[in-house]
Amino acid sequence: MYLSSRMKLEEAIVFLLASSGHGMKNEQIAREINARGLYTRLDKAPVTDKQVYAVIMSHPDTFVKSEGRIRLMI
Repeated sequence: MYLSSRMKLEEAIVFLLASSGHGMKNEQIAREINARGLYTRLDKAPVTDKQVYAVIMSHPDTFVKSEGRIRLMI
């Protein structure tokens, strides 16, 4: 059986924010995740900005949203 070492969506968001060095908007995060192939949904549909927002809001210990941008908690 083949097991993929794919990232979880939360991990893909952390990776992008850490490597960007600045905050990003939900739409930017979703676009970059899809463009770089960092996360693939089980149904193969592209990640949406609403999914990114849901992950951000469910992990307040990891992410902060301010001035319309998502950043990592410091």
